[in-house]
Amino acid sequence: MSGNRKKKRKIRVALRKNRQNRTRQGDLTRQIMQESEEFSEDLPIAERISGKGDLTRRRTVISVDDDGTTGSSDLVIDVDESNCLTGRVISAIGLNAIVQSDDGRRFECTIRRLVRTIARDERNAVVAGDRVVFQPLNDKQGVIERVDPRRGTISRGSQRREHIIVANVDQVMIVASADDPPLKPNLIDRFLVSAEKGEVGSIICINKVDLIDPVMIQPIVGVYAALGYEVVLTSTTNNTGIERLRSLLRDRETVLTGQSGVGKSSLLNAIQPNFDLKTSEISDWSHKGRHTTRRAALLELDFGGWVVDTPGLRQLELWDVIPEEVEAYFIEFRSFVPFCKYPDCTHTHEDHCGVKQAVERGQIAQMRYESFLRIVEG
Repeated sequence: MSGNRKKKRKIRVALRKNRQNRTRQGDLTRQIMQESEEFSEDLPIAERISGKGDLTRRRTVISVDDDGTTGSSDLVIDVDESNCLTGRVISAIGLNAIVQSDDGRRFECTIRRLVRTIARDERNAVVAGDRVVFQPLNDKQGVIERVDPRRGTISRGSQRREHIIVANVDQVMIVASADDPPLKPNLIDRFLVSAEKGEVGSIICINKVDLIDPVMIQPIVGVYAALGYEVVLTSTTNNTGIERLRSLLRDRETVLTGQSGVGKSSLLNAIQPNFDLKTSEISDWSHKGRHTTRRAALLELDFGGWVVDTPGLRQLELWDVIPEEVEAYFIEFRSFVPFCKYPDCTHTHEDHCGVKQAVERGQIAQMRYESFLRIVEG
């Protein structure tokens, strides 16, 4: 067998049951041992003596290790592709998804139960951006048979599970607003951690700069620019920064994310007017954004590339990031961690901490250190 040939192996998968009768609560065996023989004679013949617990139905499937080894973390179902097409998920909600095949056609697809069962993300077995193999049922409908291994993911925690927002992107554009709603550097930092975790590049876009004197936010812009992040100031009112955004998005796969009401949909309409995405005003009483984008959706750019518009978030719960790991996602900490006296230094309360000393000397921005503390404490 050639070295680059993918290996196949059999695995047993427990299928979730859609409907199941309630498990019998009584233990008839014990009851019969304690009661008289007359009781056993009166039992209905069809009644089972032994109690039966939850039924688990299992199925043997053939998996393909994508890296050619049996240790791959991503399970790839072996599918007969002779009757299938490949494509990309444009949007997904529940058990349904819109898939664009590689030849440009679009299909409304359901998701095969086996795919849902083995999904790493139980909330979303299929997400926008996924590469999938699907079986067309006709020229408009199909069934997703397999989800290919993901790269470049953005996810968050939701009800103690991972919620993958989008997959297979090159970069994330974190959109914040200079005002209305007010600028929140801590939320930007959380998105930066999420991007670093998903191995995705980051762009910081501060929108609505027409509402303030740009000089007011230059210190914040300077902090992120000094760390090597691309920072763009934009306004859809006077087209500030729109051409710069186009150049950053060209021929790339980009997901837009940020707080509700910061103007993600408005920016996309400015970048490409034929998107015609819905927008809404900020709530007068709460000064928070209203959700206008209901689900993540891929949008193709006329000048090359794709963008993913996502629902706005009012907070971001990081997924699979423990306190001891947070320092690794604050890139400016790396040079100063070796100067900490204690190898397990948390950079929160210890003496002789290289990170805290760098904050005191102004080598690490106080704003960023405070974000670090809030993430660790959270």
